[in-house]
Amino acid sequence: MKKLLNITITIMVLMTLLITNPAIAEVKKEGANKSNEIVASIEKININQADAKALTTLKGIGKDRAVKIIEYREKNGPFEKIEDLMKVKGIGKKIFEQNKNLLSV
Repeated sequence: MKKLLNITITIMVLMTLLITNPAIAEVKKEGANKSNEIVASIEKININQADAKALTTLKGIGKDRAVKIIEYREKNGPFEKIEDLMKVKGIGKKIFEQNKNLLSV
């Protein structure tokens, strides 16, 4: 009888874990998404103010492209929207798409 009780309790504990685990996973996922949003907003680079060092942290942007961005900005004024970055020679849609979530104006 004692053995049957132990088996029953074990099964109930396992069932409880199986039922509640997806809920726990969802709460953790929501928390991770919120923290990612916070990190993304903190790490955005303002393309109208960034220096060459900051610009080179972007994917596909080395020293030469960073200089071109700064020169374009100095010659044409501030970027009105992040998509205007593609007006800089050497920065196309691919580089823009890789970085668009990291950019601000």
